[in-house]
Amino acid sequence: MIVVRIVANPGILGGKPIVEGTRLSVEHILGLLASGMSHEEIIADYPDLTEESIRAVLGYAAKALRNEIFIDVVSDRDGDS
Repeated sequence: MIVVRIVANPGILGGKPIVEGTRLSVEHILGLLASGMSHEEIIADYPDLTEESIRAVLGYAAKALRNEIFIDVVSDRDGDS
């Protein structure tokens, strides 16, 4: 099973948390869910997402509400860790 991570990169969407490997922010996906879209509809519209991606977004949101967020911040510069 592939582990889906939520990461932040200052060079992508101003550093907003995103689903790793995409340019889709946690905020955007939560907005789609709040508007009533089903997981299946979101995945159909955004094929880079999976059910695991959506669960990762929801898990991230739950942790954020509990102030338990430890996000990986990656650099858009080569050679940075």
